[in-house]
Amino acid sequence: MHPRPNPIAASLYTLRDLNADVIIIHGPHGCCFRTGRLLEEDDVRVLTTSMSENDFVFGAGEKLKGILKKAEKMFKPKLVGVVGTCASMIIGENIKDIIEESNINTTILPVESHGGFGEGDNTEGAIAVLESAVKYGIINEKESDRQIKMLKLATKIEKTRGMAQGKYIKPSYGDNKEKIAKIIVEAIKNDKKVGFVLNSKKETSYLFSDILNFDYKKINLNNKPIIVANLDENVGLPRIRNHAKNILNQLKSNGIEVDYISGGLDEYPITADIAEEYLKNKNLDLIVVAGVPHAFKIENLNLKSIAVTDGPRIVEPLRNLGYDHVISELDAHSKTLGVNKIVDSDFATMIRSSIDWINKE
Repeated sequence: MHPRPNPIAASLYTLRDLNADVIIIHGPHGCCFRTGRLLEEDDVRVLTTSMSENDFVFGAGEKLKGILKKAEKMFKPKLVGVVGTCASMIIGENIKDIIEESNINTTILPVESHGGFGEGDNTEGAIAVLESAVKYGIINEKESDRQIKMLKLATKIEKTRGMAQGKYIKPSYGDNKEKIAKIIVEAIKNDKKVGFVLNSKKETSYLFSDILNFDYKKINLNNKPIIVANLDENVGLPRIRNHAKNILNQLKSNGIEVDYISGGLDEYPITADIAEEYLKNKNLDLIVVAGVPHAFKIENLNLKSIAVTDGPRIVEPLRNLGYDHVISELDAHSKTLGVNKIVDSDFATMIRSSIDWINKE
């Protein structure tokens, strides 16, 4: 009932996370235009073969060879990904053979993915990249299997608890950020036990981790909130591990102590359960779950709860799951592309402002 990212976009993002220098979209020039331009912010050069009407009949293998040669000359890439599209896949372009015939002296991953015609969930595009990466020795089979398991679990969560449930969901921008921020600050001030769960994914963690980024001592010196975060810097593809490392280092430098690491940034389908297990006997009065809160089974906990998410269409499902309050952070993806440090979130800014407000009373 709602437009969803297609497999081509998932392929592009996964190639980025493998630290590909160049990605070539083998299709019309408008295919995945927005995703391609956004990835330029992450220092990935995204090119297109710009297939035209004649190419749909006669093929565009020579165009792909030409673009590969230009990419090699202009960017000297160590890793290139070539992603198929609806157009090139329907006409049966053999991307692997074209790549071999181009005689380019670098590692090139062929990815036969397209946006429809039975291709399935968007995560199938990411899986296609991982399988190609194993064949070409970029990652090992064990890591690929782990990644694929996480992707399938993530799809299941979206279909059962998120906005891919198959019904129309009216967009909502959630609760008033100032009001909910004051609930958190007042709870800490009044000796209530507060827990924060960062259960985020990929680069959006640079924004959602900002919600942990305040000094509780300014509220109540003797009432430190419990913080659980999926920031294991030893798990995931190279770029993802680096995100976790960057965030942990910055939180530490700001005096923020994470009490428990629940797993990696690509493990959010399972780190929610790990966080729940860790917190279930902590006698919390209030819990704040940020990032992918619908993966967290809030219905298992009998306490006040706040969800912080990044999409207007996930607000209603989160309320249906049992969250008392839902905050929506807009443009989390676009705000966090190309960054390597924590980005100000609107809600976190409101929490810090509420601390100043409560101290003036």
